Amino acid sequence: MFGATSSIDAPAPGANEDLKALIRTIPDFPKPGIMFRDITTLLLDAEGFAQCVARMAASVNGRIDLVAGIEARGFLFAAALAAPLKAGVLLIRKDGKLPGATIAEDYALEYGTDRIAMHEDACAPGANVLLVDDLIATGGTARAAVRLLRKAGAIVTQAQFVVDLPELGGADALREDGIAVAALVAFEGH
Repeated sequence: MFGATSSIDAPAPGANEDLKALIRTIPDFPKPGIMFRDITTLLLDAEGFAQCVARMAASVNGRIDLVAGIEARGFLFAAALAAPLKAGVLLIRKDGKLPGATIAEDYALEYGTDRIAMHEDACAPGANVLLVDDLIATGGTARAAVRLLRKAGAIVTQAQFVVDLPELGGADALREDGIAVAALVAFEGH
């Protein structure tokens, strides 16, 4: 368990090695020099996926009203976590993908900007929201999601990830935004 200002993000040495072994590394994808951490192999393993969700749920602190998943793989973990937490699922999508009225937030990319959105009525002010995605790298999308949720009046103090790439600093950046970050496994490099 962690509090709203905790800095937990890295698992203890040797923890969750069973899950880490289920995540495939694909070199040079999507471009040379990148070591892509592919969670599809974890998703294919029924027991591994169940353990992943159970361990993520066990580290959530307090009551959660909504689990916000970031498009696209974050949707899988948000929906799976929402059930044991008895929470709803809120979708954070690329702008232009939701059919109703939305609110949006821009964020910086290496070359340019992008935009994420959510339905403007998806979150009641004061709702306790857990942010979830499969992987935290630089934190740009996750930080934009926190800003977007807070713009809607949500209370966001926790974020959960399956994989952290600590060298890229995303978890630290989220901590600077007042978010307690937890990740099941960490991989060196990017």
